[in-house]
Amino acid sequence: MAEHSLAPGLLLAMPQMTDPNFARSVVLLCRHESDGAMGLVVNRPTDTLVASVVQFDPPLTEDRAGLRVWTGGPVEQQRAWLLLGFDPGEDDALPIAPGLYLSASARVLRHILEGGDEDRVREARFLVGYAGWAGGQLESELAASAWLTADVSKDLIFHTDAEVMWEAAIRSLGIDPYALQLGTGVH
Repeated sequence: MAEHSLAPGLLLAMPQMTDPNFARSVVLLCRHESDGAMGLVVNRPTDTLVASVVQFDPPLTEDRAGLRVWTGGPVEQQRAWLLLGFDPGEDDALPIAPGLYLSASARVLRHILEGGDEDRVREARFLVGYAGWAGGQLESELAASAWLTADVSKDLIFHTDAEVMWEAAIRSLGIDPYALQLGTGVH
């Protein structure tokens, strides 16, 4: 990681963020280095079930989990990630923050879907796409007051309803989201 990396951390969109990909978004910043940054929007569920869009070989015996697809960001929406609140015990699992892992393992996904373990399902997100920034771009957006930063909270990500996650994250900083000044720069 870069010396002044914000990863792992959360980016909370300011109210003036009008880009529909990021308005009222909570982004788990997974990587932040001088050449760019990568994160996952963690509060954009869809109504689509993972089992209806992922083809397994051999096919699933049963989808006991009912895991939904989440929109992780506008970049490479053909790419999928498993964000997990537990160590899946796979070599390819990448630790992001304490208790948070990223994986692309079909075996782990199959185990979650067929196993239906409620605790595992609750702490699993299947995300398509990601949020990406070129070198210096995120720093420019931060300087323009487009984002607030917060510490990673596994509880916020997995145990807070997506509809209220943005507001809950901002309130966790001691800020009333409706009192935030619209505009750029320091107020």
